[in-house]
Amino acid sequence: MEYFIKEQNQNKRLDVFVSKLDIGLSRSQAKRLIDHNEILLNGLPAKSSHVLRPNDKVAVNIPKPAKLEAVSQDIPLNIIYEDQDLIVVNKPRGMVVHPAAGNYSGTLVNALLFHCKDLSGIGGVMRPGIVHRLDKDTTGVIVATKNDNAHASLSKQFKDHAVKKIYLALVKGIVKDDKGEINEPIGRHPVNRKKMAVISRVKGQGASGKTREAYTEYEVVKRFSDTTLLTINLGTGRTHQIRVHMAHLGHPLVGDPVYGKGPSTSLGVNGQMLHAETLGFKHPTTGKYMEFKAEMPDDMKVFLVDHVRS
Repeated sequence: MEYFIKEQNQNKRLDVFVSKLDIGLSRSQAKRLIDHNEILLNGLPAKSSHVLRPNDKVAVNIPKPAKLEAVSQDIPLNIIYEDQDLIVVNKPRGMVVHPAAGNYSGTLVNALLFHCKDLSGIGGVMRPGIVHRLDKDTTGVIVATKNDNAHASLSKQFKDHAVKKIYLALVKGIVKDDKGEINEPIGRHPVNRKKMAVISRVKGQGASGKTREAYTEYEVVKRFSDTTLLTINLGTGRTHQIRVHMAHLGHPLVGDPVYGKGPSTSLGVNGQMLHAETLGFKHPTTGKYMEFKAEMPDDMKVFLVDHVRS
C-alpha cells in the first residue's frame, strides 16, 4: 500500500501518519513495522520520528503473521455469532483475553486458535484477531476478527468511538442520581504504575503525565440496601475506564481488588461485578449494523438474588 503525502499531512511524524490511516494500526504497531523496515519512506528505511514533507511516498507492508507463538487449546467457547470475517463470544469471568507474562495458556486467544484456525495477524503473534479487550474478571460480549480487512474496519470503528458498548455494573453504596456522566481524563497513576487514575484528582501528578479524555454515562437500574446496579454507556474505551471512573465517583465496583476501598468492597465475591452486556458495530464487509447481547453471568445473578433476600 502506497500513500503520497499531501499538504495537510506535512510536518507529521511518520508513525503518527501511519496510525491515522484506515488500516487498523495503532501508533505502537506502526512504530514496530517502521523499526522492522516494513514501512518505507521514498523507498528507504526511516525513523518513526521522521517529519513528512509534501510528495513524500510512504509504502506500508503488513507482513503475514509469523508462526503463532500462542498455542491452540481446546477450551469451550460460548459463541454468540460467527461468520467468515468475525466471531463474537460471551467471555466468562476469570479468562484473560490474550497471552502475556504469567498467562501464556487458558486465554481467549488460545481458545480461538483451536476453534477458528484463521485469525487476523495485525495484532501480532500473541494477539491474533484481537481488536479490543475485557479485563480478566469482566464478563460479556467480545469480538475477534478472522482477516486483516475485518481487523482494520473494526479497529477504526473502535478508534472513532463508533462502537456501541453497554455494561452492567454493581457498585458499592447508593448512587444518588438516577442518571449521570463522568467526563474526567484517565492516565497512568503517578505512584502505582500498575493502576490507572483520574489524573486531575491525583496529587503529585507532574505536567509530563500523559492523560487521555474519558467519558462515561451511567443510569440506575436498581438500588439495594448497600449497592446499586447500573447500566453504563462508554463514550471512550480507556484501560479500566469504568472501574476508575466509578471509584472516582465514590462507588467502586463490588469485588474490584484494585480500585475498591478495603475488604468490604468485595462483599464475598471473586472479581469485579462488571458485565459487557451489549456490543454494536457495522459489519466489516456488508456495512450492516449488528448488535449482540449476552446475559448476565450466573454468579452475578445469584449474588443479586441473594442480596435482595438479605
